[in-house]
Formats: sequence, C-alpha cells, structure tokens
Amino acid sequence: MAAPEIPALLEAALKRGLLGTRDRQLGGQFPSALVEAAQAATGLTEATDLLTYALVKVAFEDNFGRKLLELDGTVPPGTFGDF
Repeated sequence: MAAPEIPALLEAALKRGLLGTRDRQLGGQFPSALVEAAQAATGLTEATDLLTYALVKVAFEDNFGRKLLELDGTVPPGTFGDF
C-alpha cells in the first residue's frame, strides 16, 4: 500500500499536466539498498511507479532552503524585531 500522501501528489501533478502520455523512457541501475529503502518508505514496488513519484517530487520541490539562503543579507535590519 502506498504512503497516503502519494495519491494527492500524483493528482496535483496530473492537474498540472505532468502525467500525460507515457512517451519517454528512462532507465538506470541503482543500489539495491536505495531501491529497497524507497520502496519501503513509499509502498511502491513497481519501478515505473517509483520513478514517477521520484520525478514528481523533484518537479514539485519548493527549494525553500536554497531560496532562504539567497536572501542572506537582503532583509533589512529590524524586519523581524531586534534579533
């Protein structure tokens, strides 16, 4: 059984038009430990489902940490109080 957040994430990807016709093939070799850990964490056992989920996660990544670090020195002093 897939983790509960997966169907919602895939539905959002579908609404964004990211899950149309499967017209591109990807492949590769991965460490067994990594695949098994990903399968255990997600409940996805089929390679296509696992790769689709991984690609959707990357496509939806918000990059919050990177964006926050880019703000370093750009927020005026006193914006958040006297810290």
